[in-house]
Amino acid sequence: MRPTLGYLFSWLLPRIFLAGLAIGIGVLAGALARAMLQLPLLAEFIASGVAVGILVFVDVVRCQRLLQWLRTAMQDPAPRDVGLWGELAYRIERAVRERDKTISSDRLQHAQFLSAIEASPNGVLMLDGMDQIKWCNRIAADHFSLDPQRDLLQPITNLVRSPAFVAFLQTGKFDEALVLPNVRGIGTLSVIVRNYGEGMRLVLTQDITAVERAEAMRRDFVANVSHEIRTPLTVLAGFIETMAALPLSEAERRRVLTLMGQQSQRMEVLVGDLLTLAQLEGRPRPTADRWVVLDDLLLRVENDAQALSNGRHHIHVQTDTHAELAGIESELLSGVANLVSNAVRYTPEGGDIDVSWRMLGDGSGELVVSDTGVGISREHLPRLTERFYRVDGSRSRETGGTGLGLSIVKHVVQRHGGELQIQSEPAKGSRFRMILPAIRVRQASEVSLGVESAMMHAVDVF
Repeated sequence: MRPTLGYLFSWLLPRIFLAGLAIGIGVLAGALARAMLQLPLLAEFIASGVAVGILVFVDVVRCQRLLQWLRTAMQDPAPRDVGLWGELAYRIERAVRERDKTISSDRLQHAQFLSAIEASPNGVLMLDGMDQIKWCNRIAADHFSLDPQRDLLQPITNLVRSPAFVAFLQTGKFDEALVLPNVRGIGTLSVIVRNYGEGMRLVLTQDITAVERAEAMRRDFVANVSHEIRTPLTVLAGFIETMAALPLSEAERRRVLTLMGQQSQRMEVLVGDLLTLAQLEGRPRPTADRWVVLDDLLLRVENDAQALSNGRHHIHVQTDTHAELAGIESELLSGVANLVSNAVRYTPEGGDIDVSWRMLGDGSGELVVSDTGVGISREHLPRLTERFYRVDGSRSRETGGTGLGLSIVKHVVQRHGGELQIQSEPAKGSRFRMILPAIRVRQASEVSLGVESAMMHAVDVF
């Protein structure tokens, strides 16, 4: 854009004025020199020198002030001179301020960018052309046991000594992710490397321990389901072939049919438990406004336990709790019934099985199922609620268990906001505690008292 007249005169007029003033002083000095020295040529030289000296002196002073300001951090305002030097100082100051604003904005965006990477659930590590660490976030530092500050500019291969990782970097073929098992002895990492810039590399890490565990559980689940269903199917197929190929007596035929019925019932129970688990996982969490009378539920559990035990155990179920639980009755019944049926199956004849309820100090409640059965070793306790996990597979099949009962219990308790705790020792029995939060527990007497109070108040009003 061409400068306007106003912009031009803002520094040109003061310059012309200064030049005129200098010429005037020079002429005056020349006149004095001519009168005193009577040398016209020398007088003109003195007049010109004075005029030029004044202009040079003023310019030197203003230039020195501008240079002095430029030598500093330029945080203070620029010298406010008039004319060309004032305009030059203003333009420089404005350019510096705009540069500072741009740098500040870039720094803010850079900080926000790094903060966003820091908040990433995955590890991010930047390497220069020599594979030295330029920057890494907290997750990457944790994955590789690095110090984000101390290890900067250190070669990554000096700090991460995994042969597979070093070879992966050296080959330069990063089409597929590298899986590092047992990193720091606690998990599995997926490592992706991408080239960027001039010879630099971006290393992305992700902890896939949970994914690997879930995949292993899925494979085990499919294998266990296939095995559990194949066994009774094989038995049924064998019995059907026997009945079709061999002439059987009436007693043999009845025996075969009885065994076939047992195997079909076993498959039915297994499929039923699988459907129950699928429903528990697919349903929304139960609301806290549907109340179940605990005593009625425990009475049904006691009747089923007595039928399953057939008088072989001493079973005591507390049915006078006067408590109510908020949730889905069928799920709560399934959870408690599975605990009690397990106690019956794994308690020797003549053993004791107790089911009790008590309110805790914080308003929550716990349902306890204890037995004097064979007990469970400590190393098995963390895995008891896994699907198809059995401490003794042969004994479980003899007792008719599917290996899904405790998994169902865990899902029921968690869906109702509670916790399942297990205590057991070999030959000392087991103790299972279903702890439900205070929001899902109330005493039936509290409800009845509330109704009675409301009725008495109505009578007083009338």
